[in-house]
Amino acid sequence: MFFALWPDEAQRAALAHAAARTVRHCGGRPVPHESLHVTLVFLGSVPEPRVEELSAIGRRVAAAFPGDAVPITVSLETLEHWAKAQLLAVLERQDEASAAAPGAAALARFLSAATLAAGFSPDLKPFRVHVTVARKVARPPRACDVRKVDWSFDEFALIESRTLEKGPVYSVVESYLLGGAEKVRT
Repeated sequence: MFFALWPDEAQRAALAHAAARTVRHCGGRPVPHESLHVTLVFLGSVPEPRVEELSAIGRRVAAAFPGDAVPITVSLETLEHWAKAQLLAVLERQDEASAAAPGAAALARFLSAATLAAGFSPDLKPFRVHVTVARKVARPPRACDVRKVDWSFDEFALIESRTLEKGPVYSVVESYLLGGAEKVRT
């Protein structure tokens, strides 16, 4: 399971289109459009009885998130090949302005702290806004250009991941409207 910024179809299509040429030439397996997302906190396997605890954490964090920081905007504009993980990712450019602004990184920190305090085992690697666009990429692509794509979010989601033969399949368990309101989607 994991918490994520879960884009709508138009947002996914824009990123898929922007990265399509590079993904085609990278020698990897493209991530299906419906699976594109920004992972905020990866939790791994969670026993079924504890899923409601995660839902409650999501609701609390969403309600406490500063309303003046909504919507969260991520500007995806840098392609990187991560050799060890064998993936191609589109990342948000890192600069002082994006590092100081409340947004995806702040939400990830809040969720990580809340899940850790509740006895879950979140992945504690440093957070970087990224979207995996191809897997099993053994060699970096020749060209790593991508047209900038902005995604905007007023909610985040708790996602269940199931691994099938064709790859991971994601399902939204619940979504949370940021800044004090609650929205549930099953």
